[in-house]
Amino acid sequence: MTILIVEDDADIGSLLRRGFASEGYHVELVGDGDLALKAVNGKVPEAIILDVMLPGRSGIEVCKALRAAGQTAPIIMLSARSSVNERTEGLLAGADDYIIKPFAFEELLARVKVQALRRSAGDEEPRVLTAGPLTLDLEVRQVQAGEARVRLTEREVELLALLMRHEGEPLARADIFAALWAGHGGASLNVVDVYVGYLRHKLGEALADGEQLIVTVRGRGFMFEPGAEPKAS
Repeated sequence: MTILIVEDDADIGSLLRRGFASEGYHVELVGDGDLALKAVNGKVPEAIILDVMLPGRSGIEVCKALRAAGQTAPIIMLSARSSVNERTEGLLAGADDYIIKPFAFEELLARVKVQALRRSAGDEEPRVLTAGPLTLDLEVRQVQAGEARVRLTEREVELLALLMRHEGEPLARADIFAALWAGHGGASLNVVDVYVGYLRHKLGEALADGEQLIVTVRGRGFMFEPGAEPKAS
């Protein structure tokens, strides 16, 4: 099991190297984005720990480049920047998780293990789902609408897959939360609305005609409904 750590702070990098090595991981530590792209060429690590503030390319730029190159490993961003906008930027760039510095190594290790469990559970699912105009590839975390393709984070894939499997059926926020977030800690019910917003934004880029696929059903939750009239979210 290989962990790629992209961190230019020598002290933090050394701490993470020792911590993951003590847990049985093979650790590759690099200090900038260009070296990170070279390190993963043709390989899929167990996880990529990616600092946001890097010399040269930022962690955001590196994350986008990794996803554009087809890298499917979970990416966990580390940053001292803690605003909602900054966390959102990281997630929209393709990160699966975002941890604020300073952090406890035990928390980071737990999040890496959670990502590994989700990946192993996903191996039992069908690789491709089709509903309405969308084809969702669960393995590469990519959704296609016609010729347009959009890369999704792992949690966005889980949410879209859940909605697509229940096409035409409203799903309550509480039920979505229980299926995807309950037991992971640190999340509240409004995380469902946040991730629905992420999906609507990304799918809107692929659907040139403005079709609204994820609709809000007042008092009942959200529903995947191809052919719905465009409406405000």
